Amino acid sequence: MEKITSVRGFNDILPQETGIWQYLEQKAREIFMDFGFREIRVPILEKTDLFKRSIGDSTDIVEKEMYSFLDRGDECLTLRPEATASVVRAYIEHALYTAEPIAKLFTIGPMFRRERPQKGRYRQFHQINVEFLGLDDPRIDAEIILMLIRFLQCMELNDLKLEINSLGCHECRPQFREELTVFLRNREKGLCDDCRRRLHTNPLRVFDCKTENCKAIIDHAPRLSGYTCSACKQHFENLKQCLKNFAITYEINDKMVRGLDYYTRTTFEVVTESLGAQNAIAGGGRYDGLVKALGGPDIPGIGFAVGMERLISMMPSDSRYFIFPDLFIAALGDTAQKEAFTLCNRLRMKGVRTEMDYSGKSLKSQMKRADKLKSRYTLILGDKEIAEKRAELRNMLNGTQFSLDLSALEDNIINTIKER
Repeated sequence: MEKITSVRGFNDILPQETGIWQYLEQKAREIFMDFGFREIRVPILEKTDLFKRSIGDSTDIVEKEMYSFLDRGDECLTLRPEATASVVRAYIEHALYTAEPIAKLFTIGPMFRRERPQKGRYRQFHQINVEFLGLDDPRIDAEIILMLIRFLQCMELNDLKLEINSLGCHECRPQFREELTVFLRNREKGLCDDCRRRLHTNPLRVFDCKTENCKAIIDHAPRLSGYTCSACKQHFENLKQCLKNFAITYEINDKMVRGLDYYTRTTFEVVTESLGAQNAIAGGGRYDGLVKALGGPDIPGIGFAVGMERLISMMPSDSRYFIFPDLFIAALGDTAQKEAFTLCNRLRMKGVRTEMDYSGKSLKSQMKRADKLKSRYTLILGDKEIAEKRAELRNMLNGTQFSLDLSALEDNIINTIKER
């Protein structure tokens, strides 16, 4: 019978890999909570209209990449391609703004997009998302970026670069869009098929194109920075000053528009040279009109997302991410096996990570097993040791060995492991 394999782009995370995932999630929770953020958990399945209204009908995500289907009630549903829309939907639905004027939220989980799988980019992928709702102060923009940089530094990443830009607001962007459209129409024949279509739906998306011809045309296109209003210019200047106060270096990338329609004013990405063309490891920006667009009050917001697969692919691989047993019990003989089984589970109940061999193999085989598991200690317990009311405890790191009295074996093991 033919074996069934996983769907292309949907990957298993195996036991030897989960340690680094747990470490990443733990550090994210610690750092974000230090900054006053709280975790929210939202469904992976939402109404399709949520993403059409938030992300934008003309984006590649909505047009090409979403996993959407009709359920049995003929309602169109979508596996979430990103988390911000879901968090904002929950924020509005549960009226979180009535309890607190400011909401500082984060969520961790899988997203789904049907695009070509590549290094660090899969059809089911995982993101850490942070959202700050309630203030349009540029100091908040800087604070969010500072927290992101702090988190990435804790992951010991090198070769990172912060890029920032201002997309202006709904007041000043229409004039730029008009000028950009005129520029692109005069060069329409040189654009790729996607960009010719974008020209008539959302010309700003052309800045996202990676084809060489389109990139060459965009190099000479007008820049949004020349059209932003005085309020947006001042917002961006204040952001830059705050970043300098934190000694955060940055580059202005005036071609960065991000891939979602809801962004306004501040946008940013953290990029690396080690991931090739798809070089962004984290990114985000301000979305001051999104809450209102989804049926809520006119409340500003800003946030970012970190791709976990990309981040993990760049992190150093070492043993700190793995959890090893505190103790392995090598039991020899029927009586010793019975005692070891009881002892093993009693120690587990007291917080000692304990493993044992159930097959009654030789001491040599069991010691090899303990070494393979990288157990800190091995307790050697045979029928002979039970008769003599003692057990041998070996330190697997330095090879020292000493006897423990069976009368208080649990306490002796716990005290020894804690002391050493």
